[in-house]
Amino acid sequence: MTTRASRVTPPFCPLFTAWLFLLGGAACSEVLPPEPFEVTEKSITELQMAMEARVVLSEQLVEMYLARIEAYDEHGPAINAIIVLNPEAVETARALDEERRVAGSRGPLHGIPVLIKDNYDLAGLPTTNGSIAMADVLPPDDAFQVRRLREAGAVILGKTNLHEFARGITTISSIGGQTRNPYDTSRNPGGSSGGTGAAMAASFAAAGMGSDTCGSIRIPSMHNNLVGLRGTEGLSSRDGVVPLSHTQDIAGPLTRSVTDLAIMLDATVGTDPADPVTLDANNRIPATYTSSLDVNGLEDARLGLLTMLVVQESEDETVADVISTAVDDLEGLGAEVVEVEIDGLAELLDTYVVLSHEFKFDLEAYLAATPAAPVSSLAQILAERLHHPAVRERLEQSNAVESLDTDEYREALGRRDVLRRAVLATMAELEIDALVYPTMRQQAARIGERQGGDNCRLSAHSGLPAITVPAGFTPDGMPVGLEMLGRPFAEPKLIALAYAFEQGTGHRRPPSSTPPLGMTDPVVQ
Repeated sequence: MTTRASRVTPPFCPLFTAWLFLLGGAACSEVLPPEPFEVTEKSITELQMAMEARVVLSEQLVEMYLARIEAYDEHGPAINAIIVLNPEAVETARALDEERRVAGSRGPLHGIPVLIKDNYDLAGLPTTNGSIAMADVLPPDDAFQVRRLREAGAVILGKTNLHEFARGITTISSIGGQTRNPYDTSRNPGGSSGGTGAAMAASFAAAGMGSDTCGSIRIPSMHNNLVGLRGTEGLSSRDGVVPLSHTQDIAGPLTRSVTDLAIMLDATVGTDPADPVTLDANNRIPATYTSSLDVNGLEDARLGLLTMLVVQESEDETVADVISTAVDDLEGLGAEVVEVEIDGLAELLDTYVVLSHEFKFDLEAYLAATPAAPVSSLAQILAERLHHPAVRERLEQSNAVESLDTDEYREALGRRDVLRRAVLATMAELEIDALVYPTMRQQAARIGERQGGDNCRLSAHSGLPAITVPAGFTPDGMPVGLEMLGRPFAEPKLIALAYAFEQGTGHRRPPSSTPPLGMTDPVVQ
């Protein structure tokens, strides 16, 4: 059930703004109504500047986003991206406004409203993982990345829908239903982080968080015309994120711009003793990822177009045409693009064994560590049918796995190492900065239809980082994403490449289904 906060009644007088000072500090009764402040498509930096200039409060930003959620998620196009709103969001924003007034800003995320996927732990709210089986799972504390966001001053606005248990790419769940794509509400938003993706496209918050086991950040980023990053394994902690596969799971941001992604990344990466794979993270991250934002980042770059991931069936041609134009754009912005093939790549990618084998054991370990969890096993969830029918087959496949001590599982883990070495060897031999290919080979499918064209496995199975950036639109008006894959911990390079492409092409545009509401909140003291 959505918890709704009361509307803010902001102060009308006195109104200290830049334009008021230029008028000589006119009396309150003489001041004309201020220009409307509109949150749609606003970047983190724009919001931060507005708060610093006293044009708007964080509390008011929260209310503006809540109004958009009410208008477009619950009514109108009924995007259905939100599972629950944080009842403490307004109070938190109000406290951060007072902190800013007294002590100044903590940094770029101070007072910024953020949405998180509902497989992240947030103390005080259930972590449902999209399932009625977990509707009453109350975590004892925040996930590592949520805690880092709060420490940076972000306001957690609420939690978003996901494909149940993160086991799919169209975002349907027993607790949240079907999320719709704001660019065409008859189509899916991608998944499994489709709630976050749709919410970002519709400007329901300034930024969002998702997770990616095999495409679950990057696929909804493409389908919603966003920027998304699957970071290097070990860059960011997964502690407090319900696991799907401890080998492949990554958690990270989905945003409307590369700059916003860099800001979110700065706040959420780093070593966490609770997640041993991050042991060396603090030694592998720059002082700030925003320093990598370079409008000339594609000049003299050498990129490899991975041809196998461009077209595999006739349905891929529509997206391939957009990618062909994107390659021309890359070259026009100073990059050299060469076609690349990797011997044996199809065979190396042809497996989901690691994910399907680990899921049951990882989920049950999470439940066992959660006080008073209402379910304890995948078998119980299946027996009591505490799930959406769309995920039953995959749940049954995982439940049939009796042990991880099998040759099949060990062979699949070994194949990951072979894939990683093959990719890095090819990049080294050809002196390539990044491999490029479509994030998905097919546009978002209509709800209920098969979603084809998945390119998720290259990054997920190799552990190498990959960023997706808007690359244009199909004739149906659906977004296409260009994915760039780099070397371990090469996120700064990927950010530079993606930023240069973003700035040089300008493919981000908002969906017509969720236009500005035209809310006018007064300028604040």
